[in-house]
Amino acid sequence: MSAPWLDVLDDTIRACAARNRPDLAARLREKRASQLDPRIRVLVVGESKQGKSQLVNALINAPVCAVGDDVTTAVPTFVQHAETPSAALLRGGSIADAPTERVPVPIDQVARAVSGRAGSEARAGEVLAAEVGIPRELLASGLVLIDTPGTGDTRGARAASTYAALLQADAVLMVTDATAELSASELELLHRVVAACPNVTVVLTKTDLSAQWRQVLQRDRAHLARAGVSAKVLPVSSALRLRAAKTGDRELNAESGFPELLACVQRDIVAAADVLGRRSVAAAAASAVKQLVAPLKEELASVGARGPEDTIAALHEAQRRVDELRRRSARWQTVLADEMADLVSDVEYDLRDRTRSILREVDRTFETADPGKVWDEFEPWLRTSLTEAATTNFAWLLERAEWVAEKVARSFPVHRDDLLPESVFPDDLLDRVAEMDAPALERFTASQKFFTGLRGSYGGVLMLGLVTSLAGMPLINAVSLGAGALFGGRSILEEGEQRLKRRQAAAKQSVQRHVDDFFVKFSKDCRDAARHVQRSLRNHFSTIAEELQETLLESARSARRAVQDDATERERRAREAKGELDGLVQLYQRVQALAGVGAAPLGITA
Repeated sequence: MSAPWLDVLDDTIRACAARNRPDLAARLREKRASQLDPRIRVLVVGESKQGKSQLVNALINAPVCAVGDDVTTAVPTFVQHAETPSAALLRGGSIADAPTERVPVPIDQVARAVSGRAGSEARAGEVLAAEVGIPRELLASGLVLIDTPGTGDTRGARAASTYAALLQADAVLMVTDATAELSASELELLHRVVAACPNVTVVLTKTDLSAQWRQVLQRDRAHLARAGVSAKVLPVSSALRLRAAKTGDRELNAESGFPELLACVQRDIVAAADVLGRRSVAAAAASAVKQLVAPLKEELASVGARGPEDTIAALHEAQRRVDELRRRSARWQTVLADEMADLVSDVEYDLRDRTRSILREVDRTFETADPGKVWDEFEPWLRTSLTEAATTNFAWLLERAEWVAEKVARSFPVHRDDLLPESVFPDDLLDRVAEMDAPALERFTASQKFFTGLRGSYGGVLMLGLVTSLAGMPLINAVSLGAGALFGGRSILEEGEQRLKRRQAAAKQSVQRHVDDFFVKFSKDCRDAARHVQRSLRNHFSTIAEELQETLLESARSARRAVQDDATERERRAREAKGELDGLVQLYQRVQALAGVGAAPLGITA
């Protein structure tokens, strides 16, 4: 039968793959492969110069790891059981890759091969790790001690190799020396270690170098309690242990603290390998499940906290535009009616003013001119003047009509290329200016002048003839004849002036009637043209308004459908996310049961 943790780990790997987290799945597969290996991997970690390598040497009583003031471990060293002492260097392209070459070396040279000067990085790309086999009873049960590079810089290459090794560790010995209490960086490292492997024991080294190691031990335990890390803290001295092993001094060995550390390793690690494996797997699986749960919780919170702002905003905007178009529809109709009424009034006034100007010019002309003599020249001038007045007036009508169309168009809330009509104006009316008939003018012929002169001279001859007869002169004499000629000439002159005035009056009356007829007809045509323009603009803009309203109503309907579809989609996604979250919560509960943890899973009700 398979191990109890195998199903949980496999389900967690499948959950990671299903939620597009291949990185988590790959990490858990590495954990699975390491757990199927019967060996028990104990990782020795800590910052540089804390005594990690010396601790490993003291545990197995052999100088297999590099120690010294000016050297430091540069790559991990795997110390395991072998019937005969042996060593090999693992070389490859990178730490993540499988080693491409295993080079055997003498065991007394392995320490120098994996060490580097203090403060320098390992020869990356050359030696990835070292393996040491040595016959020791401590290692015979499958225990593997892994000496790691110092992790003073949590972002350095050495720290990366240590964290990579954590994925395969069953237990961790966290090393700190007794010359100083746990630092902030060490506590940070410890938190990262516990998150990856909860089976941690803190080893306080170099107790032989610090007289105050007991106080440091108490403070370190207090730091761990405040940090929430439940790990044992065991004080040891590797130097005393190695000296005791060399001299066979039992008391010195007991003083070194290693008997208690070895008992702890045997009892809490070797004998509890199955428990450690389950806890290690549970920690890795729990970490992966938490990372899967976080985006689902955010998605559920996001779906519950906010609605489809974009679609709702589009719906509100579409409804606002519909309401705005309705308000402006009533407005543009009022604008069109008012402007066309003003247009008709202004055009009629303009035509009346122009015709009055023509009549005033006619009056001035016929105050002195004889219509009978100048009519042939006057009539073309009058026709030209009326045509010019009509042309100007009609042009102004068209210009004002275009201005009215533009003003009405500005009442619409949108811009369209066809918003203004191509042509709503009538044909030219200038061809309707009629010809003027010449008035009937009274002529003063020669015979009429002769008889007028005889009639006027009769009174002069008779009056002066009677006066001169008193003087004894005959009735008809030179004086009476002269007076008759004078009176006859005056009569002809006066009759000519009267006839001229009558001709001028007749001409004025005739022109007045013609101009009035022109005004009545042309003003009627202008009003008809204005009504035609008004009807055309009304029909055109009514069509535009209906099209815009239908478009905006369709946009509003589409926005409503989008809101409904979005709400449906959000509800569907919320149900899916809730189902996925419930599945992850149940998986997390299985992980907790595997690790023996009884706390509420993830703070979520399954």
